[in-house]
Amino acid sequence: MPTALDILSNKESTIHSIEPHATVLAATNKMNQHKLGALVVKHEGRIVGMFTERDVLRRVVGEQRDPSTATVAQVMTSDVICVGPTTDIDEIGAIMQQRRIRHLPVCDQDGELLGMISIGDLNAFRSINQEAHIHFLSEYIYGRA
Repeated sequence: MPTALDILSNKESTIHSIEPHATVLAATNKMNQHKLGALVVKHEGRIVGMFTERDVLRRVVGEQRDPSTATVAQVMTSDVICVGPTTDIDEIGAIMQQRRIRHLPVCDQDGELLGMISIGDLNAFRSINQEAHIHFLSEYIYGRA
């Protein structure tokens, strides 16, 4: 069964993060620049939170905070769940669905960040694998052309 590592192997290896003391404005500028829906919040090399588009809507816009003065630490999601590199993609999908999250960090046993999986990454991986499986079954049933 495919794992988190299989998804990460098909992605760019750059992991975008931000410090908790950065302003929300700086974080959203970085997200816009790199076309991202979330940033990992790291302090002294450790994951301390996630900063997502949903955080901006709920805790910045919804609470009418000034993005140029509000810090990421004030509005980030601090309850972060990580998965390991060998986590099955069905389990990843279940975690995303149950926790209602769209971005999931992948960490090794020591808590070192290996990458990030988005719901888009998961869906794209499943789609590609499903197309390959359909092609294989079609060749099996109808023979090769």
